[in-house]
Amino acid sequence: MTVPDGARGDGDLPEFLQRLMANAAELPLRHRMHERTTTARRSAVLILFGEGPHGPDVLLIEKSAHLRTHAGQPAFPGGGADPGDDYPVGTALREAQEEAGVDPAGVRVLGTLPELFLGPSDNLVVPVVAWWEKPSEVLVGDPQEVARVARVPLAELVDPANRYRLKHPAGFLGPAFAVADMEVWGFTAGVLEAVLEAAGLARPWDATDVRPIDPDKTRPGGVPGSVGAGGTEDAAAPTVADHQRGDAAARTVPGR
Repeated sequence: MTVPDGARGDGDLPEFLQRLMANAAELPLRHRMHERTTTARRSAVLILFGEGPHGPDVLLIEKSAHLRTHAGQPAFPGGGADPGDDYPVGTALREAQEEAGVDPAGVRVLGTLPELFLGPSDNLVVPVVAWWEKPSEVLVGDPQEVARVARVPLAELVDPANRYRLKHPAGFLGPAFAVADMEVWGFTAGVLEAVLEAAGLARPWDATDVRPIDPDKTRPGGVPGSVGAGGTEDAAAPTVADHQRGDAAARTVPGR
């Protein structure tokens, strides 16, 4: 994990975040990425943890149903870098403020996870991990892009009853979570799974529970959690997926 200049010590952080910071360099996702291209667009997402009314939680947004692609799909706040951004931290904080009303002044940035390359969309995404020291009231920044904002308790994410895998028609399997009236899968679910494991929060769950993906999600532009130009999402495939035949190397779902 890269720690920004001036970051404070982590002694007052929850133990799970201290473990995540200590294990971030070996995040399970790191070994599943393809080589980046020289044309990859720089993007960032904010993985914002806080202490909510139901214990530790993480911030997710649900895309607006009005969008041409990824309508109603969950993701971390995030998007492409703008000129003048202090990338990647500045990009992630700006997007979280625009999409979810997060006040950057109340956020302590802890560091960045290894960059992840989304081949089909040619995006290089840097997850920025942060702790919400002074939570602000979350709100929908732009109703045309975001339908709602959810602080999802980590207890719900690690509950085995809320975990399963989704099967793509091409035969690929990927992690999924049913939380906060959302089905989280694709890039977002893959990152969440790796983060929970690195933080020591993961619990055993039934990986044989495999469900079909809604066909609407597999049409062009139908994979959630990818970051595209202008803060909108484009047709990137999940970057973490286990092939059903048990191949050693994880693959991406080809763009269609």
